[in-house]
Amino acid sequence: MAHIDYYLGTISPWCYLAGDRLERIAARHGAQITYRPLDLLQLFDRTGGVRPAQRHASRMDYRNQELPRWADHLGMPLTLKPAHWPVNMAPSSYAIIAAQEAGGGDLGGLVHGFLRAVWAENRDISDDAVIRDILGAHGFDPALADTGLFVGAETYGRNLEQAVAAGAFGAPFYIVRETDQRFWGQDRLDFLDRHLATL
Repeated sequence: MAHIDYYLGTISPWCYLAGDRLERIAARHGAQITYRPLDLLQLFDRTGGVRPAQRHASRMDYRNQELPRWADHLGMPLTLKPAHWPVNMAPSSYAIIAAQEAGGGDLGGLVHGFLRAVWAENRDISDDAVIRDILGAHGFDPALADTGLFVGAETYGRNLEQAVAAGAFGAPFYIVRETDQRFWGQDRLDFLDRHLATL
């Protein structure tokens, strides 16, 4: 069985645009996914990237054209300037980590639920009530928002270190453990699909 490490930031529009395609690809090939939310801005700092707020205007202008283009192509709603962005990624990331540890719900749906909350619903994913609501909506105990804080914080930091060591430098970033094949971006999911078919 192939194993995919999925490095993500819960405020990334590109992770949002990935939708549920990773989950569908993994199911088709019998692959397992480990979700590794991390501090995406620190990942940029550590690997030579530039935070959006510091990028040249030309890059941001292009980003502001490309995001709606992809959203239209994928048939997904997108708010180009969300009401709560950027926002603290840690609380939602801790919730994902705790949910993954606890099991019993729709983990892929939970991840996308947080991303959709930012990019399509104008919700604040650092707010406890929002986190609890999204946990509950995807079959997890809303109390994980509180009980998962310690393990979440520990794993959140470790995910960043593992991402750097594994060669990830942005999000979404998918790494197939068995082959060390790396795929950066939601627009590389077709290549991931093709690679898994060869295993």
